[in-house]
Amino acid sequence: MTRVAAIDCGTNSIRLLVADADPETGELTDLDRRMTIVRLGQGVDRTGRLAPEALERTFAACRAYAAVIKEHGAEHLRFVATSASRDAENRDEFVRGVLDILGVEPEVITGDQEAEFSFTGATKELTGRSDLRRPFLVVDIGGGSTEFVVGDDHVRAARSVDVGCVRMTERHLVRDGAVTDPPTEEQIAAMRADIEAALDHAEETVPLREAHTLVGLAGSVTTVSAIAQDLPEYDSEAIHHSRVSRDRVREITEWLLRSTHAERAAVPSMHPGRVDVIGAGALVLLSIMERIGAEEVVVSEHDILDGIAWSCASEAR
Repeated sequence: MTRVAAIDCGTNSIRLLVADADPETGELTDLDRRMTIVRLGQGVDRTGRLAPEALERTFAACRAYAAVIKEHGAEHLRFVATSASRDAENRDEFVRGVLDILGVEPEVITGDQEAEFSFTGATKELTGRSDLRRPFLVVDIGGGSTEFVVGDDHVRAARSVDVGCVRMTERHLVRDGAVTDPPTEEQIAAMRADIEAALDHAEETVPLREAHTLVGLAGSVTTVSAIAQDLPEYDSEAIHHSRVSRDRVREITEWLLRSTHAERAAVPSMHPGRVDVIGAGALVLLSIMERIGAEEVVVSEHDILDGIAWSCASEAR
């Protein structure tokens, strides 16, 4: 058994997992799993730089995570940074800050590496399930990018495209510095066209329609599941491996894109940091399901963070 810590720093959130990994049984036992909305990617699509206030929010979360890692006595730590820090001109400032706080350099991984980790984290528990047909299509809808991975026990093809809930919101739904509440039909149509173009791009290298089981990851997908189940609060156990039909995803997406900020914020399972970006994230999910003809999505709480933890455990052996 190896005690590891994994940090996934994305465009919208930064997450920590401290776990005991048992390579013999393939089990990952959570000791602490948490998420903080930091919006590291705030304005990156427009300015090309990480905003000072976004960096400070991220560093504050890192300080809190450092205390948790020390408390649990994790032997190995891996910090992976994704889309926003790949795109930023001043990413060296981000790297120095993380190194000072946590003692490790963040690995600014490629989209393909991100996809590999997501696939491992999402499917390690599913490979023995007789009720789920292979190959799997794992879709990780992040803040700045979405990863598509098709595979059986191992990855066959992967592609990352620059379509995520934060990037789509900032690109299409913001007017005069504020999110349109609710968006216009023209804004939604433009966003949908952008998503469809990204799906065309993904299909150049990933056979999306060959998959038999769609597995959806990350906050946009898990929030849609929570809404579909009408949960009184966010419940990871109820969400993990839940299934949501395409028709239900369509209903939820249409409601989210018609609703006001106050109506979305009133949803009891909605994280405050997702209120303004969940409509775009849900539309990405719906567009994917319609493109490949998926009748349902299997929702996983285990994703890139779990894949990072497994890679950390493998390196420690």
